[in-house]
Amino acid sequence: MPSLSEAYRAHPVHVQHKHPDFNSLQELPESYTWTQIDDHTNYPSNYSVKESVPVIDLNDPNSSKLIGHACKTWGVFQVVNHGIPTSLLDDIQWLGETLFSLPPHQKHKAARSPDGVAGYGLARISCFFPKLMWSEGFTILGSPLEHFSKLWPQDYAKYCDIVLQYDETMKKLAGKLMWLMLDSLGITKEDIKWAGSKGQFKKACAALQLNSYPTCPDPDRAMGLAPHTDSTLLTILYQNNISGLQVHREGSGWVTVPPFPGGLVINVGDLLHILSNGLYPSVLHRVLVNRSRQRFSVAYLYGPPSNVEICPHAKLVGPTQPPLYRPVTWNEYLGTKAKHFNKALSSVRLCAPINGLFDVSDPRKNSVQVG
Repeated sequence: MPSLSEAYRAHPVHVQHKHPDFNSLQELPESYTWTQIDDHTNYPSNYSVKESVPVIDLNDPNSSKLIGHACKTWGVFQVVNHGIPTSLLDDIQWLGETLFSLPPHQKHKAARSPDGVAGYGLARISCFFPKLMWSEGFTILGSPLEHFSKLWPQDYAKYCDIVLQYDETMKKLAGKLMWLMLDSLGITKEDIKWAGSKGQFKKACAALQLNSYPTCPDPDRAMGLAPHTDSTLLTILYQNNISGLQVHREGSGWVTVPPFPGGLVINVGDLLHILSNGLYPSVLHRVLVNRSRQRFSVAYLYGPPSNVEICPHAKLVGPTQPPLYRPVTWNEYLGTKAKHFNKALSSVRLCAPINGLFDVSDPRKNSVQVG
């Protein structure tokens, strides 16, 4: 079975590997100037309390039902009482802040290779946009030892320990969230064979993405991370106390996901969109930047073993609801994203008769699927 790292390497995208020193830029360069940023405000003009992203207490006995409703209507929600120690969240934020504050020449020692994914560099989706994004990232697949020993030759071990502890803790939470999501769809542990005999998803794959959004001299014309959906089953995002993340909701436009004390953001990815036969849409999201404060986030990107086929679950299809997507492995789907970008879901969608006609488009015609 190919590792997630091998799967990414098998489907390279050609990212412009330039790593600017954002702190040295007093004006927004033309290469970073986005001229068509719609609704560049914190909330849509018709925002109301009813249009805030749901916050769900995992200790709530109705959490599965609440999560199901949030997945169906938003594709994203926040969780509290998730069991992740505050000290661990503080540690991973400290690690990110320490890493991104290193001098440029030091960070470049851990730059990802042209055909690789792990290490320091620009967003993988950069190549699909004409303008650059005001952000820098660091991707970890498996052990960070190789890269961290280049960044911190003397004391890399303590940084590695934080990442390994974070990864192990997040994997348990991701498994718990998966079962809550699947339970809300009426799917049991006996129905997902690749979850293992005890349903622990031991062979699941994941990547860790550290993000930095430096202060920007002209934030109204810059983009931290362009609109995209994740290829994952689900993504767990820890964001520090600075706003920037926005999700797109039909009828509401771009809605800010404000940092919630102790909260984690959970968003539906493309593979869960497929598994749910489109019932739980993968959420389109983007990140805006700030003039006076640097923003950090940590994304835990969670998916199945890279060679396990994901398809609309048998319990969710029938005579009146045919499967909308063909089976696809995460490995194959990463290649689809690298090739088709904003048409990835459409490219694996089956032709479904609608009023006697065949429609091959994605059901969410107002959004794009990227990265």
